[in-house]
Amino acid sequence: MAGSTTAERGERKQESSGPPPRLRSRRARLRAIVLLGLALVFLGIPTVWLFYGSDWLRAEQVSVSGTRVLTPSQVEAAAEVPFGKPLISVDTDAIETRLRRKLPRIDAVDVVRSWPHGIDLKVVERTPVLIVQKGGKFVEVDDDGVRFAMVSEAPKGIPALELTLDRSGAAAASLRRFGEPRLVREAVGVARALPAAVAHETRTVKVRSYDAISLELRDGRTVVWGSSEKGAAKARTLTALMKASPDAGYFDVSVPTAPASARS
Repeated sequence: MAGSTTAERGERKQESSGPPPRLRSRRARLRAIVLLGLALVFLGIPTVWLFYGSDWLRAEQVSVSGTRVLTPSQVEAAAEVPFGKPLISVDTDAIETRLRRKLPRIDAVDVVRSWPHGIDLKVVERTPVLIVQKGGKFVEVDDDGVRFAMVSEAPKGIPALELTLDRSGAAAASLRRFGEPRLVREAVGVARALPAAVAHETRTVKVRSYDAISLELRDGRTVVWGSSEKGAAKARTLTALMKASPDAGYFDVSVPTAPASARS
């Protein structure tokens, strides 16, 4: 019995030598983490230097695309790209903000880093759907009703907007209710809804009130449109009416289900 007891004690002593398995596993994980951290540090220092400290990845050139009226040099000047700065630290959002503020003609712009040295400016310009004469110049209005640019010559094929707002009676109430900016947007809605052939021939969009919008065509014909509501139906009706009455000089599609036409 005594010998057996001594042997058992020896076995227990041999089994208990060294740290427990769970502790050994924990130490192994800790060593792995330390080694990984050291590797990342040694690898990260050159990477950080490459992007921020070296001369290899710095902003040195600008590429501009998508311009129609604006010139690439105008866009580049307004962007104020910080040449010589590490490309990774160039604030693209700030460039976009500057472009929108300085060049209202820009509707959208995508500012992209083009490694290793470039900044690409992909521009979308606003397109005028109406113009408003102001003195001897013309203000361009886009399809959102935004007055975005003043030009010395009227763009070809763009109708003029005339706000001949009636400030008495029901028309005055309409003006108070909707306001001039809303009425401009209504005129834009009418211009956008016009059939292509009619839009090309439209010289003036006249607005007297919310529901009193009319068109003056280049050949002298007149179209009473009404409000901007049911624009698609009015466009279809006007196309059919003009085909049915080619000699008419007056068309009324303000109620598209009950149109009318007459000789001028």
